Amino acid sequence: MVDRQHWEQWQRSWDRQQQWYLPDREERFRVMIDLVEAVAGPAPRVLDLACGTGSITERLFARLPGATSVGVDQDPALMTIARGVLGEDERFTLVTADLKDPQWARALPAGPFDAVVTATALHWLPGADLIRLFGDLAGLVRPGGVFLNADHMPEPTVPLLNAAERALRHGRQEQEKAGGVLDWEAWWAAAAADPLLADQVAARHAIYGSHADGESHPVGWHTEQLVAAGFAEAGVAWRSVADALVAAVR
Repeated sequence: MVDRQHWEQWQRSWDRQQQWYLPDREERFRVMIDLVEAVAGPAPRVLDLACGTGSITERLFARLPGATSVGVDQDPALMTIARGVLGEDERFTLVTADLKDPQWARALPAGPFDAVVTATALHWLPGADLIRLFGDLAGLVRPGGVFLNADHMPEPTVPLLNAAERALRHGRQEQEKAGGVLDWEAWWAAAAADPLLADQVAARHAIYGSHADGESHPVGWHTEQLVAAGFAEAGVAWRSVADALVAAVR
């Protein structure tokens, strides 16, 4: 049996790699969980969408021990890490589903949920699939519940500000990489070299292929589509120059 510490080390490594791209990652998680608590109290039932290694759920449980979480993903490698870290926690259920499949929600336990949370994931979906997903989520969140999506949402109307942020970010990343921080490609190469993850990494690459930038939309697009999908209101709960946390109340 693999020691849980092995998977916790991979979880920390994943978090550090993601922090390299998103230095304010913990801040957006804090705001996200603040809103979950504000809407649902100390024992929310949460759907962690595209949960990956379980980073959000891990922080949710640390802040709100009475919470329960259903994690959904289809990445075999990241789900292996999530299962290794959280799989023995009776508050956590892990579900394999492809969000591009219109029937994905059939794999879930019965709803509704107090909150749906996701971070830096849904920009991988083509726009048409994301609009359909918003409609699916409107049917999964209870009235008064909330959907929280933290993702790349750059505003094309501020090109000078975007360029300044990009230059600052790239400079910081170069310094940190020189200090040994792994970027996306290096992290996946390290994971593939672990005999306990190698098969899952190969399966992951068969599903997703090579890394791509995905399809990002500005905040206004998200809020308009969420209201059209059936949410009562949607707005910005947090933002940086290029990223935002959009909150939609059902």
